[in-house]
Amino acid sequence: MTGRRKMPDTPMRSLSADVVIVGGGFVGLALACALAEHGLRPTVVETSDPDAALARGFDGRASAIALTSRRLLERIGVWEKLAEEAAPMLDIRVSEGGSGLFLHYDHREVGDQPFGHMLENRVLRRALLERLRELPAATLLAPARLGSLDRHVDHVRAVVVNGESIKAPLAIAADGRGSRVRDDAGIRTTRWSYGQTAIVTTVEHERSHGFVANEHFLPAGPFAILPLLPETRSSIVWTERSAIAPAIMALDDDAFRRELWRRFGDFLGNVRPVGPRFSYPLSLQYAAAATAPRLALLGDALHAMHPIAGQGLNMGLRDVAALFDVLLEARASGQDLGSRAVLARYQRWRRFDNTLMLAMTDGLNRLFSNAVPPLRLARELGLAVVHRMPLMKRVFMRHAMGMVGELPQLMRG
Repeated sequence: MTGRRKMPDTPMRSLSADVVIVGGGFVGLALACALAEHGLRPTVVETSDPDAALARGFDGRASAIALTSRRLLERIGVWEKLAEEAAPMLDIRVSEGGSGLFLHYDHREVGDQPFGHMLENRVLRRALLERLRELPAATLLAPARLGSLDRHVDHVRAVVVNGESIKAPLAIAADGRGSRVRDDAGIRTTRWSYGQTAIVTTVEHERSHGFVANEHFLPAGPFAILPLLPETRSSIVWTERSAIAPAIMALDDDAFRRELWRRFGDFLGNVRPVGPRFSYPLSLQYAAAATAPRLALLGDALHAMHPIAGQGLNMGLRDVAALFDVLLEARASGQDLGSRAVLARYQRWRRFDNTLMLAMTDGLNRLFSNAVPPLRLARELGLAVVHRMPLMKRVFMRHAMGMVGELPQLMRG
């Protein structure tokens, strides 16, 4: 594969690496930290200025970090840098519209650990960057635009515009949903829009949230209230029909607060938005393959799902942990890190897990984001039945914690 090439205007510096990672988002940085900590030499090429992405106005979202994802972050030296800013999720409460029926998950029913933690994206990004810069084996080129990525029989060569040329056995596409690296490799994607938009903001409320994550299912889509620190702050992920979302985003502060109040309710007292509003169109996307010769896909470049279960980032971190296992095993046995056999192991490991989660989030959204009477009755009955079946509840709780399937070593207890 040959990307679009632009000849550099200045002399090019040649670098060598064990892995070249295109994309310095969460999954790209996490993989680089994991590899560098264990003796491999990753080079990350990121288009944007990483420090500019730490500003509050850059990304208003917060992310759910499942228990197994927290373990990964602990083991690569990142968690200690953000733990004081992460709010534990001790309970999860799922409710169906205004029916009064709900499903309550208590973390104590499956152990002494929280289901996970909530933290602002900028906090996670800052911690990952700090850790990467502490690791001498890692190289971060940012801001740096990829000029070309050539995949040869025995190596890859990435050329950065007006900068470096990096030779490595393997390239990683961690450059998001619109991955140029994936597309240039000829890997097809399947995608469809949900016709929904996520409106994201931060609110303050009078009462403590008690570290409970709430998800209300409304006809337009889920309305999530997710605990932050301090205990009187929450992140809102408000799913609305895409035809209506622009009008909501354009409301003045008082009108927006009233619309928010209608969906939020008064269980936490008076509520007021305290952060900027952001909106993100929602879609499902998955790649036909997780690998190509000398190339592996990670995170949103491989799969992008509805946020209904809060598992998008966690599935990307499972990609990281699985690829880490595969690459360390290959190094220990003297294998070529970019060989077909090594990449085939990663492909097999991630295919079933990702397909299952994509199907689950898609099915949940289709089941709950409507007001069809028979489906609404089925939802209400389902919530009531599961609430009274401890064994089934524990299965769902273990899913929320990421403790299902074959866990890579970085995620094991």
